[in-house]
Amino acid sequence: MAVVTKLFSLPMKGDTKIENITEKCQSLLNGSDLNAGIVTIFIKHTTASVMIFEDEPGLREDTKNIWNQLIPANPEWQHNTRNKGEDNGHSHLRGQIQGQSLTIPFMENSLMLGQWQQIVVVDFDTCERTREIVFQVIGE
Repeated sequence: MAVVTKLFSLPMKGDTKIENITEKCQSLLNGSDLNAGIVTIFIKHTTASVMIFEDEPGLREDTKNIWNQLIPANPEWQHNTRNKGEDNGHSHLRGQIQGQSLTIPFMENSLMLGQWQQIVVVDFDTCERTREIVFQVIGE
């Protein structure tokens, strides 16, 4: 069983913005020379997440709206009150719930995503920053 690990960066704007990384992930898989196995995608941040998503404008807006309803920005979050100058307690909480990794099987050097499934990064933070993503392939 071979393991191939690639890292890539993604500039993000925060504010629950969504970036589609499906093509980037498939391209990295193509470069692995592996035919079948699993891919893990891991984002190295606590205020961002990776997830499977049907990438269309209405769902992008709905996703932002549901997170604003479930975990609104609030200056009273303990993270904000205990850390002077911090305003992203809600960003950390959203990241905790959504999670920082995905595992996707692949076969014949192709991600086994459903017809409407896309891989996206959601940036919950309150400012722009570059996100670091680990793409790891285990297979043969």
